[in-house]
Amino acid sequence: MHISQGQRMPLSNLVQGQQLSFVIQIQSPLNIDLVCFGLDAQGQLSDDRYMTFFNQPNTPCQSVQQRGMDEFAVDLAKLPASIERLVFTAAIDGSGAMHDIQASSFSIKNAQGLIVANCPFSGSNFAAEKAIMLADIYRKDGQWRIASNLQGFNEGLAALVKHFGGEIADEPSPAPEPAPVKVALEKKIAAAAPHLVSLAKKAQVSLEKAQLTEVKARVALVLDASGSMNNQYSRGRVQEVVNRLIPLAVHFDDDATIDCWAFAAKPQKLSDITLANHKDFIATDHEGWRDWDVGSRVNNEPKVMEQVIAHYLDYEDQVPVYVLFISDGGVNENKKITKLMTEAAQRPLFWQFVGLGGRGYGILEKLDDLTGRVVDNCNFFALDDLHQVSEEQLYDQLMEEFPNWIKAAKAKAILQ
Repeated sequence: MHISQGQRMPLSNLVQGQQLSFVIQIQSPLNIDLVCFGLDAQGQLSDDRYMTFFNQPNTPCQSVQQRGMDEFAVDLAKLPASIERLVFTAAIDGSGAMHDIQASSFSIKNAQGLIVANCPFSGSNFAAEKAIMLADIYRKDGQWRIASNLQGFNEGLAALVKHFGGEIADEPSPAPEPAPVKVALEKKIAAAAPHLVSLAKKAQVSLEKAQLTEVKARVALVLDASGSMNNQYSRGRVQEVVNRLIPLAVHFDDDATIDCWAFAAKPQKLSDITLANHKDFIATDHEGWRDWDVGSRVNNEPKVMEQVIAHYLDYEDQVPVYVLFISDGGVNENKKITKLMTEAAQRPLFWQFVGLGGRGYGILEKLDDLTGRVVDNCNFFALDDLHQVSEEQLYDQLMEEFPNWIKAAKAKAILQ
């Protein structure tokens, strides 16, 4: 069904039951935050836990959940009686105006994930507004209804919060909160690499879900440069790995730096990856990947593992190190790798192995269940192609085991 601006109807015209998804797709180079406000009968945000956005992706009762960056899953049956209206909004973070957006839309999906209604809009609907109140889902006469508003709002998100009766803290609260971390991360990324802001937002969501917003760590990247990886390099997939890791380095590391190694028959320490040099790093650093000094293009994982471990022995501050290790398989030095990982478990090193487009990962697939270590310091997952999963899913997988390792390492005094 096509929905036009100003249209109102019973929600039952679109979906059966009380579960649905509200999807917002805005085509724009601007940074746009999407927020759902849960309002009371007076149209006020009387409980700020019902403001659903990137830093607070779930309401307490799980009635509204932000999934990814552009979709809100809604279960109206779970909403408390005090919430009478859900208002879905979009607000520009930074400079720009809504007249700059391109062809966009919001849509409603039913419980089966099928689109049952769509409302297109574009910048021509707006002028200099900084925000849009897209649509309301509200109770009236005992039933839920939907109204397509597409109403512009002159100021941004902070003004929207105040408009609905919420409060914006002038100073950070004594307890650490995710929001300042998010702003700092985005601003650091935006200043030097605006093309990575979207990745930064997605990474932030995963960091919050994993409760890693206050964690500081060093970040390392180890790249398989054996001959069988040529296709991954030439297609740009390895550069994409660099791009996806940069937001995590900006968050975790005060210097926003990734220590980087490549390996085949022998390892080579590459330049540190930073916001200043990450673009085209794979094609340009040390004359580019085809000319890296890694010996014959066969893989020898133990040699680079030894070099990585030795590098971090020089640090005595017990700061955790997150090592992302990319391999396309062909692993055969199982005994040596087992010994190295067992010994490395006593160090503040967490190893996230990712199989990319290969097979025969050998012991790498079994390290997560390896016995005889003081802590479980490894995780592994494999992808046939980096594009097999969404960026949100990738960040979730990369952060899946890191929090558990941090807790275990602290319990064993490996970390402070």
